[in-house]
Amino acid sequence: MNIEAIVFDLDGVIIDTEEVWEEVRRAYVAEHGREFLPDSQDRMMGMSTGEWSAHLAGEVGVPRTAPEVAADVLGRMAGRYREALPLIPGSVETVRALGARYRLALASSSARILIDQVLETAGLTGAFEVTLSTEEVPRGKPAPDVYLEAVGKLGLTPGVCAAVEDSSNGLRSAAAAGLTVIAVPHGVYPPAADALAGARLVVGSITEVTPEAIAAL
Repeated sequence: MNIEAIVFDLDGVIIDTEEVWEEVRRAYVAEHGREFLPDSQDRMMGMSTGEWSAHLAGEVGVPRTAPEVAADVLGRMAGRYREALPLIPGSVETVRALGARYRLALASSSARILIDQVLETAGLTGAFEVTLSTEEVPRGKPAPDVYLEAVGKLGLTPGVCAAVEDSSNGLRSAAAAGLTVIAVPHGVYPPAADALAGARLVVGSITEVTPEAIAAL
């Protein structure tokens, strides 16, 4: 298969923030006297800002509006990123190595403010031709919207693009969009079997996503 572009997820692929997101959201919910639902964490992985904030305000019952919840939580996340950016070992080097051979895009569920901050801190500003937040498309992952938009902005078709994802909803999103899916399962939040089944390649580390591995797809 002739892959022309790689579309990366951010959280869980380049930065290891799924645990940070859970910690921040759980603490925030607890401060308001509420508790996560049993499936809240799994459901929110991949949701857009508008979707997860609506979940916390509506279904979990935080007594704030969804926009207020979003502003509160994003402010806390930005503060954590300023303290220390939890880069996944080898992720920056992998992005740069693949960028020397392929066109790159980023399709993230993080808010635009967090995407831009991460890329600046990691020294990756300009590494991607296209960067998109699910805030900027109608639906978050697992809907295919953000991947279809990223591919469209590259001027390509999904069939010549590969996606690098870690979560169930991210894998489902990329597969639904028609990209060749590369799974880098998160050790703490492993993807569901049905989501993983849609991947063409499953690797144990982001460092295994090499130009040679892509060429062999």
